[in-house]
Amino acid sequence: MESNGHQADFDLANIDPAEIGKVVAATDDAQLREGMQGPMRAQIIGEVFGRMKEFFKPENAQGQEAVVHWKITDGPDGSVDHWEVVVRNGELTVTDSPTETPRVSLTMDGVSFLKLVTGAEQGPTMFMSGKLQLEGDMMFAANIQSMFTLPGS
Repeated sequence: MESNGHQADFDLANIDPAEIGKVVAATDDAQLREGMQGPMRAQIIGEVFGRMKEFFKPENAQGQEAVVHWKITDGPDGSVDHWEVVVRNGELTVTDSPTETPRVSLTMDGVSFLKLVTGAEQGPTMFMSGKLQLEGDMMFAANIQSMFTLPGS
């Protein structure tokens, strides 16, 4: 998306998440990696976390209290994006400035992140193949996905 040599603004908020899921599933890893290492990375990640409340299923989080840290590696110049998702009293809060001690930390590269949040790959499969690293409460980590409706599901 170039316009007079400058990155054009691209509004991801107007794109249907189910369509994003289809695109991620149909795109090869090299192309996804290129996108997640480029100038759109922050916007893509920010949009995913910004929409988490929209896909949160509070009925599946009753009685749960957890802080989940997401570490998305392989950014430009080796950068890591660090986000915090808090589930408390059936509510969800999200921030890109983690402050609380996590119950579980999820670490993955940008391609794996896109595949996980769109449902293109399942967390347990990613964990077993080494694409997803977990620290902390493994039993809780196995249930995180049930607290969200994945695009296209």
